[in-house]
Amino acid sequence: MNNCKQNVLLGITGGIAAYKIPILVRRMREQNIEVRVVMTRAAAEFITPLTLAAVSGQPVHTDLLDMQAESAMGHIELARWPDRILIAPASADFICRLSIGMADDLLSTLCLATDVPISIVPAMNQVMWENAATQDNIERLRQRGIDILGPAVGDQACGESGPGRMLEPEEILQLLTADNTGKLLSGLRVVLTAGPTQEALDPVRILTNHSSGKMGYAVARAAQQAGASVHLITGPTNLAIPPGIDSTAVISAADMHKATLAAVSGADIFIAVAAVSDYRPVKTSARKLKKSTAEMTLTLARNPDILADVAAIENGPYCVGFAAETEKLEQHARQKLKAKNIDLIAANRVGKDLAFDSKKNALILIDRQGRTDLPNQDKQRLAEQLVSHIATKYRAKNQTENS
Repeated sequence: MNNCKQNVLLGITGGIAAYKIPILVRRMREQNIEVRVVMTRAAAEFITPLTLAAVSGQPVHTDLLDMQAESAMGHIELARWPDRILIAPASADFICRLSIGMADDLLSTLCLATDVPISIVPAMNQVMWENAATQDNIERLRQRGIDILGPAVGDQACGESGPGRMLEPEEILQLLTADNTGKLLSGLRVVLTAGPTQEALDPVRILTNHSSGKMGYAVARAAQQAGASVHLITGPTNLAIPPGIDSTAVISAADMHKATLAAVSGADIFIAVAAVSDYRPVKTSARKLKKSTAEMTLTLARNPDILADVAAIENGPYCVGFAAETEKLEQHARQKLKAKNIDLIAANRVGKDLAFDSKKNALILIDRQGRTDLPNQDKQRLAEQLVSHIATKYRAKNQTENS
């Protein structure tokens, strides 16, 4: 239970996810958070002000030009009341209007008239979320210091599936209360690798693997949401770089090795999520290899070990590795933890419908103090739990070394 009373102004915009907001309000009040609700006209088409008044215990505000309240500049008074403004669900339309500073209704006016932190919880169709205009608006809000909570990935009311779902009330509350005590990675610099690497055989063919990069990108977003400055070094994927995250695109393992060693100087945490090719062809043909024999023999050379080389840096970053295994998962992960001399390893089983290119994953987190199991779930939620675990372990190590 949070015993420090907080005041949160909750803005609700138009979207089907508004039906979950009474649950959020009840959970917030259970945590000693006082809630006052502001609704847009579109929001009132999905859920009634009366419902929100009942669960919040406060009158619900809907109109900018409420003459009785505005005779005393009521919207300014309301903007001065909260410790934070939370907008959930935040529609694509409201995100756009907020990004360009419009003040054409009560909620947008309050956002301009306040100097308290603002958090928004997007909720929309997955194509709308990934549209370049929406992403530009989100990036503009991030640059102004507005927190973006989510969205989640999954099934949507329209029947489609993808990013754009509003976070569940419990997830929103967890992020809010975590933020109130300081972001877990605030002030820290995180370097992270993601995706596959590709090793050229000739101008047409490559050696690679099934990694989609989804887990690595999810970890990058989670680290950013936790307050870190994130540098993502990514192999070839079909994913858009998360807004506000610095990135370096690479192709081969050698490219990733070089980019990583350049980036980790001064980093606090290094997370090696990428599925790096262990070997590369000794010779790469300048021309397409023709099908001329029944068999072909390839001679492969070992690629540099990115994780081990970063872990060997004197006074280097806290190092987290990933172990993707088809068998003896924990045994192989512990061997890798010891052989590379890293701080923490996240082990996951791979194979048919497991990990690679899947929307879900499960992890076993192993370090020298023991293990923690994170159950099979959406990769973004899993990434947030992983980042929370890393933050706790990182600070514990620093306290031990500085004591």
